[in-house]
Amino acid sequence: MSGHYEAPIREPLIIGHKTYHDITEDIARPIEERAGKLWWVSFWIALTLFIYGFGCIAYTIGTGIGAWGLNRTNNWGWDITNFVWWVGIGHAGTLISAVLLLFRQRWRMSVNRSAEAMTIFAVVQAALFPVIHMGRVWVGYWVFPLPNQYGSLWTNFNSPLLWDVFAISTYFSVSTVFWFMGLIPDFAMIRDRAKTPWTKRIYTFLAFGWGGKAKHWQRFEELSLVLAGLATPLVFSVHTTVSFDFATSVIKGWHSTIYPPYFVAGAIFSGFAMVQTLLLVARKVAHLEDYITMYHIEIMNIVIVVTGGMVTVAYACEYFIAWYSGSRYEDFVYLSPGAATGPYWWAFWALIICNLVIPALFWFKKIRTNIMATFIIALIINIGMWFERFDIIVINISRDYLPSSWTMFKPTIIDVGVFLGTIGFFGVLFLLYARTFPVIAQAELKSILKISGETYKAKEEDDEHH
Repeated sequence: MSGHYEAPIREPLIIGHKTYHDITEDIARPIEERAGKLWWVSFWIALTLFIYGFGCIAYTIGTGIGAWGLNRTNNWGWDITNFVWWVGIGHAGTLISAVLLLFRQRWRMSVNRSAEAMTIFAVVQAALFPVIHMGRVWVGYWVFPLPNQYGSLWTNFNSPLLWDVFAISTYFSVSTVFWFMGLIPDFAMIRDRAKTPWTKRIYTFLAFGWGGKAKHWQRFEELSLVLAGLATPLVFSVHTTVSFDFATSVIKGWHSTIYPPYFVAGAIFSGFAMVQTLLLVARKVAHLEDYITMYHIEIMNIVIVVTGGMVTVAYACEYFIAWYSGSRYEDFVYLSPGAATGPYWWAFWALIICNLVIPALFWFKKIRTNIMATFIIALIINIGMWFERFDIIVINISRDYLPSSWTMFKPTIIDVGVFLGTIGFFGVLFLLYARTFPVIAQAELKSILKISGETYKAKEEDDEHH
């Protein structure tokens, strides 16, 4: 059994002297009990934002994208900024689930379920923006190579925007299958505990006949590895493809070979920050402090520090090249002396402070292991990464090659409303998920209880001392 040995010096992943029955009770409680006041307050706030945002989207479709703050120079604005931001947020889920599964990192078991759900819900928000940006949503089927009455109107497969369609739809499909498959043993647990016929019927359908037999577990583990192997390249390919929207253009500041690795590191950076934000709330509201421990929080903060370091190096390279090139066109790209002192100076410094200065506090263990500090810094990182996408898009294209084309971008109330609506939509989906699905994979937790539970590790240490 050497493959199941865990060093006693490692901190336990499950604290509170839990038994197998305790795990089942704790994970099932948020689903079986009535929602508390905090959940209802959060839900109504999120639903209000969602309804307002849906109204703004309906107004945009009815009026045209002239309702946004776009102009002849800034033909991309908040919509693509939000698209890239949401795709980046969805990145950490697949990384935690797939890559850490392949590397046998057991700490992922308490956080992977919520991270996977976050991925799916974030990709849904991201997918809204390219659809709305079409303007004429009703002819959206033109992106498919279908026979048509317009002669040579065929899909342009050379366009990175179409690569996005394939990359994100693949990412969404694999992530959804991976997430749902991991839920099957937990659905069976809720099915067996169901007190009403209606609940039992729903979870029986969702459990796909799961009986917990050895053959079921064997197939479950084999499929998990196969899906993890499929999903791992997606972690790198999806945001690489998103970066090609910019890198394959000839616009100053975008035509850069550093974009693919830099976008991937930035996506993991922002994704882990969002996972931290959601998990810290879920941990408190659902009373899961014994399963999402300080050890989990610290490990995730360390990942944020590492990916934040990669992003910092990329920023330094971009800034240096803009300065060293001596090109006056490069003097107003999103990371340049011109951006730091020009009309968008506030967005530039918001990016630097939120993504470089404040996350550096995680180098200190005292900050890294402080719940409130972690929550605040994670929120600030998400704000900073939004500003990064805003700077890349708006600063770079607001100063064209011709001075006569220079113009400023000003968002309208519809721009703001659509963005707030997606945040509300994301919140509604996540809150409903937390009330209907187990937020932690209880079957996986039980598999590590005897090697990483607080009671068993204490016994192990006593045996070694004697």
